[in-house]
Amino acid sequence: MEAAHPPVSGATLAVDSPERMQELGRRLAKLLRPGDLVMLTGELGAGKTTMTRGLGEGLGVRGAVTSPTFVIARVHPSLVGGPALVHVDAYRLGGGLDEMEDLDLDVSLPESVVVVEWGDGKVEELTDDRLHVLIHRVTGDTDDDRRTVVLRGIGDRWADEDLELF
Repeated sequence: MEAAHPPVSGATLAVDSPERMQELGRRLAKLLRPGDLVMLTGELGAGKTTMTRGLGEGLGVRGAVTSPTFVIARVHPSLVGGPALVHVDAYRLGGGLDEMEDLDLDVSLPESVVVVEWGDGKVEELTDDRLHVLIHRVTGDTDDDRRTVVLRGIGDRWADEDLELF
């Protein structure tokens, strides 16, 4: 018997500047609620932290959102009575949920919005419902700020969300 696949929704957006990436984060924040897991995928310099900065602004959280590369995870409490933002950089972590369990993300997840950079193959088991954000940029020796952002909502939570934010 074949296993049922979770519903998938999605959108592809063109982003042409860091300011626009941050705006995308602010708009996306309006859709987020406690318990949401957002996975950000993209190479170095793609705009993952810039988008997360916009998410933090949109959620109204305390503290400057910066890359948590060396601390692995940062918690930004809400200033407006909403969910906290838990920002994780899994780049330096090995594969699998074992190392991620040390961060207690499963404890934070129900009441927070958890954003994980470099989470592919590491956090999918935390929940059946997640938003996967893939950021593609022009590569090579260029200062081109154009990005293609693919939003993929996975699971029932995202089945009816309109992800066309621009």
